[in-house]
Amino acid sequence: MNFRPCIDLHDGKVKQIVGSTLSDNCASLKTNFETDLPPSHYAGIYKRDNIRGGHVIMLGKGNEAAARSALKAFPGGLQVGGGINPQNAVDFLDDGASHVIVTSYVFHDGVIDWTRLNGLCCVTGKKRLVLDLSCKKRDGEYFVVTDRWQKFTSTVLSADIFSKLEKYCDEFLIHAADVEGRQGGIDTELVESLSDISERPVTYAGGIRSLDDLESVLTLGKGRVDATIGSALDLFGGPLSYDTVVAWFRKHGV
Repeated sequence: MNFRPCIDLHDGKVKQIVGSTLSDNCASLKTNFETDLPPSHYAGIYKRDNIRGGHVIMLGKGNEAAARSALKAFPGGLQVGGGINPQNAVDFLDDGASHVIVTSYVFHDGVIDWTRLNGLCCVTGKKRLVLDLSCKKRDGEYFVVTDRWQKFTSTVLSADIFSKLEKYCDEFLIHAADVEGRQGGIDTELVESLSDISERPVTYAGGIRSLDDLESVLTLGKGRVDATIGSALDLFGGPLSYDTVVAWFRKHGV
């Protein structure tokens, strides 16, 4: 189990947003945290502590320059996602991203576009591609959601779909969009389901607010599911000490 830190960007600034409020309607947006500190500041912290594999997520347009500044501050240490396609993927990799993270381009019109996925994989290479299968629960099943988690696809998370997709990518990232940014605890059912679902690394994000939640991810995920913590960290105005989290992960062999 590894710590995957994050840098979420909205309108060119580092923010922490309640995931379920992301939409085209700005009035509905709920923000937990916003700062004038540049994203490179946070990238520098992760570089100092040699915590690799974190995610720079561009939530909408106007975040490209901010994302590149983070990548250049920690070359090879961060992944980047949000609006990634074959036209810009190589540029982000050249600017220092270890991987690019993709959802909406691959899940085109609500279904997996295998031609697009294969073409993107040919551009980036399998070893530098992360598929974001962030999801919401509906009718008892977890459906992949796209376009800032606004649109449901027809894809249900299952061992079969992971088996098909892992041929094209190096890792998976799964935000539990219903609990993302709420600091209300993890989606235990989702974490447990991820423990045996893929042979590729899987990172869970959503609702982690305490060391007890980390212990739950460790236990339910059988040590196979990595974890992202955002708004709960004191780096982003939350109550959970970043230094304490780093120490917890190092104690558990990371």
